[in-house]
Amino acid sequence: MEFLGIPFFDDDFFKMIFRLAINMVFLTIIIRFLYYRSTKKPEYIFTYYMIGLVVFFICFTLKKFELELGMALGLFAIFGIIRYRTEAVDTKEMTYLFIVIGVSVINALANKKMSYAEIFAANLIVIIAIYIIERVLFKNKERSLEMTYEKIENVHFENKELIIADLKLRLGINVTHFDIHSVDYLRDTARLTVFYKL
Repeated sequence: MEFLGIPFFDDDFFKMIFRLAINMVFLTIIIRFLYYRSTKKPEYIFTYYMIGLVVFFICFTLKKFELELGMALGLFAIFGIIRYRTEAVDTKEMTYLFIVIGVSVINALANKKMSYAEIFAANLIVIIAIYIIERVLFKNKERSLEMTYEKIENVHFENKELIIADLKLRLGINVTHFDIHSVDYLRDTARLTVFYKL
């Protein structure tokens, strides 16, 4: 049954739903159980889910037209959105964004030449690699975050230990040291990079 030359339903609907389910399962493992446990930053979870979902549907839709050149241009446009961001994003967040986009593209574009076993294997390899790098290789490595520090009276060389103790109390993390990037005496704030171990 068609309306204006477009069918109301075809067999690709079930394929789309099944592929979407696979994609969302693996995205949840990556975003919720690997990324969030590592960074504790909930503000990017919504972004990653929505980008993964939209990229999946874009790729699945483009695939139906079988336009190789158009597909390539579409993918370049998708990855190009990373450049046009309004605020600086940490390298780790950008890496996870790239992973989310890549996994969604793989799950959407796999065709009959790629078995479901290969699709699952590709997703699992990405997840295992993230887990090994995050939890095993860099388990005790230092991490960093940037912040604005408003206790300007503490920002003196001799108060280094006082600032570290204050940061530990405020952030609830094991702060090892910090770098001062800039001091704004008009606003009584300083920009710090705080280094810590989990």
